[in-house]
Amino acid sequence: MKRVLIIDDASTIRLYKRCILEKHGYLVEEAVNGMEGLEKALESHFDLYIVDINMPKLDGYGFLQRIRAEDIDQPPAMMVSTESAAQDKEIAYQSGANLYLVKPAKPAELLTFVRLLMGDHHS
Repeated sequence: MKRVLIIDDASTIRLYKRCILEKHGYLVEEAVNGMEGLEKALESHFDLYIVDINMPKLDGYGFLQRIRAEDIDQPPAMMVSTESAAQDKEIAYQSGANLYLVKPAKPAELLTFVRLLMGDHHS
């Protein structure tokens, strides 16, 4: 089973994404900010990170920069934000994001990108 870490300070958004992913057979862990995400990511292996940008303590950019520097596995990361500005996208990719998705993402869109990033074509 593929493991996904959702890092977002909004519980409703974490729950929404968790429901979609669990319904399609993914194991989901949650973190409320980049610091908690970092701790969880360094404790165990995940196949994908879904990261919000604007969070307290450590934002999405900070999380990605730190995890890209420290994690040996380097799983793909999807950055999700309400910001659609080109510079936000640019910073996201520079920070180590594999994909930048603008909220709100429809369930089908989210699943398509999750599968794409993990090379999952059958679930």
